[in-house]
Amino acid sequence: MDSYNKIICVSNALYNDGLEKAKIRDLSGAVQSLKKSLRFYKANIQARNLLGLIYYEMGEVADALSEWVLSRSLKPEDNPAERYLEEIQSNRSQLNSINQTIKKYNQALLYCHQDSSDLAIIQLKKVLSMNPGLVKGYQLLALLYMEEGKYELARKELRTAAEIDTGNVTTLRYLREANLYLQGDSQHGRGGRREKEEKVSSYRSGNETIIQPTNLKDNSAVMTILNLIIGVGIGVLITWFLVIPGIRQNVISDAKKAELAANDSLTTRNQEIKSLENKIEELNRQIEKQEGDSDNAQKIVDSYEQLLVAYDAFVQQNIQGAGDTIVNVDSKLLGTQAKTIYETLNTQVNEQYISAVYAQAEQDYRGNRFPEAITGLEKVVQAEEDYNDGYAIYYLAQSYRQTGDMENAKKYYQKMVELHPGTSRARKSQQYLDEMEQQP
Repeated sequence: MDSYNKIICVSNALYNDGLEKAKIRDLSGAVQSLKKSLRFYKANIQARNLLGLIYYEMGEVADALSEWVLSRSLKPEDNPAERYLEEIQSNRSQLNSINQTIKKYNQALLYCHQDSSDLAIIQLKKVLSMNPGLVKGYQLLALLYMEEGKYELARKELRTAAEIDTGNVTTLRYLREANLYLQGDSQHGRGGRREKEEKVSSYRSGNETIIQPTNLKDNSAVMTILNLIIGVGIGVLITWFLVIPGIRQNVISDAKKAELAANDSLTTRNQEIKSLENKIEELNRQIEKQEGDSDNAQKIVDSYEQLLVAYDAFVQQNIQGAGDTIVNVDSKLLGTQAKTIYETLNTQVNEQYISAVYAQAEQDYRGNRFPEAITGLEKVVQAEEDYNDGYAIYYLAQSYRQTGDMENAKKYYQKMVELHPGTSRARKSQQYLDEMEQQP
């Protein structure tokens, strides 16, 4: 008992942790805490309902419905999950919008596989306009923007996703990449022009201040010409021995750098494309799983609804209605308590149902309402082939013959002969079989 109490305490502590994270919109962190809470105690209704609400907030409607259906099966009474499911099921336009969102998101993934990023972006914008809380939609749209070099638009979408789920690791990683690229781009922009300052010196002459460059020399004309000749010679030598080889070396170095940069860019682009392809495959698998979960959730809801309708008909002594409805219940989808109710109800209804259907079918047969008799007698024969000492089979064969369906009439006349040989009904059935064989 102490171990059980400890497990409950741990589950509740993790639920409280998930609730605190949800309050600060760390939805991913809250999901992890609540999943751990349910691993310790799967019947923690508060944790399961909160997990469904968080999934719904993140746009994961199929996952939300699954959690609420499970919650309702664990606690059928006084459960908020019942209200959540009723609100969604009663709003047909919302259900249609959810289905359209899934289809359009799948179409966007298909466009990504076909390298049609423009069409994928258009589809994702439609998806997000219909389901503005779909975090993975913003993430995929941001990836497509980054692939096209539109990092500013990508950062905008990622910030929107971060407002919905502040602790989503994938969103934060993409946002970091976009910020790093934009920061690097701004640092490699144009720099300011640097003005060259010429050093000057000044001296006073009387009341005037004379300013002149410090490198100004008072040379004579001969010295000036000589300096010019020497300067030209030195310039030629420097150009020949230093400048030209340097230029050649710079050209070769620049070419090598350009080649390395091109190779690095190509490698980075290939890695980004591979990463996007992997992400698309992962998202596609998640969508397929969500569609399967959504279908299963709907089947579970339908089975519970059919069980309720059958039970209500049985209580009102409408045995035939209860029998017609209970066959639509898939007992494998029911919880333990609901399955017990189903088995008890099915046992009580089955015998009365066959008797009631047979009585009505026999009345229709004697009243020459053969199509109606066929409908009822088929149900009886499927449930118990030799019901009422074979009369159900015999009346069914007769009804088929009266409606002109000789193929089915032969089938049930033959069963009558095999199951009850030597009886008057068997002899009559053999007579009909012989007559039908002689007909062209």
